[in-house]
Amino acid sequence: MFNEIGAFIQKYYIDAVMEDQPYNIYLTITCTAILLVTLYLLYRFARASNIRIDSQLILASMSFVVFGGILRVVEDTGCIPKPWWVLLVTPPIFFLVLLYTIFALVISRTLETHRIVSSYTKPYFWVGAASSAVTLAFLCWWGITQTELDLWVAACVLMTATSAAVIFWVLLRYGFGFEYVPHPHYKILIFGHLLDASATSFALDLHPMHYIEQHVLGDYLIQLTGTAFVMFPLKIAVLIPAIYILESFRYEGDMGDIWHLVLLAMITIGFAPGVRDLLRGVLFI
Repeated sequence: MFNEIGAFIQKYYIDAVMEDQPYNIYLTITCTAILLVTLYLLYRFARASNIRIDSQLILASMSFVVFGGILRVVEDTGCIPKPWWVLLVTPPIFFLVLLYTIFALVISRTLETHRIVSSYTKPYFWVGAASSAVTLAFLCWWGITQTELDLWVAACVLMTATSAAVIFWVLLRYGFGFEYVPHPHYKILIFGHLLDASATSFALDLHPMHYIEQHVLGDYLIQLTGTAFVMFPLKIAVLIPAIYILESFRYEGDMGDIWHLVLLAMITIGFAPGVRDLLRGVLFI
């Protein structure tokens, strides 16, 4: 029995991570469970540390969301030696970026407590922004010297994502009557997930390089329909009820902190992969 359990863990978890394989159903479920537990622990940590979980925190955290997506591409370049490259694949990179984010948050909050800064969100945001800029500069250098740096790919993906986000936003606002979607957080959520859809669609159907879809559901639908552009209706089908449910419990009782954390998590799982896929296409890796 123990040998069977060991073989199962080796096949679906250890080998999947060490070989950077596409997600299997077991790893997907496990990562989802880890995400939920992490949200709860973050909630308890923030409350214990008197850190305000509000709109300012979400906006400031966006620099770390982008940083996570950019950092993931560093592993894609193949420049990280064994065994350290394992830290930059999913799910280990999630915990690495999370710990880095919490460290920056604690330091920034300490500066605010000692009145060195007026608000912790300013140094917190700039740590993430500076980390993103430095990592992106390295990737640009890598593209120029080692592979390619095709900004036309970035333009195509970003224009498609922006157009789709605007159309979808108009549909939600005037078609479904979601009067709350002008909220900046919902705009970020919509754009982040449609950026992911745009980058995935371009990479799989239009890019000269050969890419594969790593997620179970996405891969199934692509195989079923024969096109990666099915990611757009998939994202829309998920976002419409997700946004409705989010808004439904936003003002219920003491749910403000949980609402902001869930929203941040939803933004992250769309925006960070979108940034990664965009940069991989630009750098041809």
